[in-house]
Amino acid sequence: MEKPSVTQRKRLKIRARRLTRRILPFVASLFMATPLASPVARTTAAGMETKMPSPKELQSAFFNQRLHDLYRDLRVEEQGLRYAVFEKAVTGYFNLKNDGKLSDKQLLTVVDFDLPSTEKRLWVLDLGTKQVVFNTLVAHGHNSGENVATNFSNENESNMSSLGFYVTQAEYIGKHGRSLKLNGVDEGYNDNALMRSVVMHGADYVSEEFIRQNGRLGRSLGCPALPMDQYAQIIDTVGNGTCLFLNGNDSSYSSKYLNQDVAMNTLLANNS
Repeated sequence: MEKPSVTQRKRLKIRARRLTRRILPFVASLFMATPLASPVARTTAAGMETKMPSPKELQSAFFNQRLHDLYRDLRVEEQGLRYAVFEKAVTGYFNLKNDGKLSDKQLLTVVDFDLPSTEKRLWVLDLGTKQVVFNTLVAHGHNSGENVATNFSNENESNMSSLGFYVTQAEYIGKHGRSLKLNGVDEGYNDNALMRSVVMHGADYVSEEFIRQNGRLGRSLGCPALPMDQYAQIIDTVGNGTCLFLNGNDSSYSSKYLNQDVAMNTLLANNS
């Protein structure tokens, strides 16, 4: 995608300034323990100077408040989706949106491999309607771990899951039936997904019955495999240009799509 022109960047800055003026009365209260005597600064009884927040601080506070509001409205905390994981996923969603990699669907799929396979650790979120479309089981790669995924790889034939951000592509009929191609966009972490045939598909080892018999889900060759009674609906819903984020406990993972400034500016532009 081409970089924004000078004119486009100017328009974005103007929209950001306009929004800053609108949210100033609301967000400024987050930074002040007591009312300010002047619009610039004042000195407290203890001799501490209290300054008004900068426009960037206001925008950052507004962005964080919007994320917390969205998290609350989706009511995903009670389903086990931690805010820290949600925050990363939404930040990446807005970065990918800014890059023009996503369709007009306001869908975000989050998988948290920090959770055991016995828990429903996949969420499909509609950020537009603020609804949880699906919350279900999902398998990890055979060599990533037993009940909890602890090892991840981008290498072919590793039989491990790959962390990071993906953009869904078209479906096809493969050895697992209907399957959804996943384009990994985090270089070095999951960008071999298409070559490895890491896809969404249904599997009979992803079920409550398998858990009862084995104490965990079955495992894939690296694919985020789904329950047989839901996979077709999920593929229909999230296919063709939506964001998928696979989270896991790997301190080495990093992503250019976790840029909060880009996410913040994209959100501001969409709310101008």
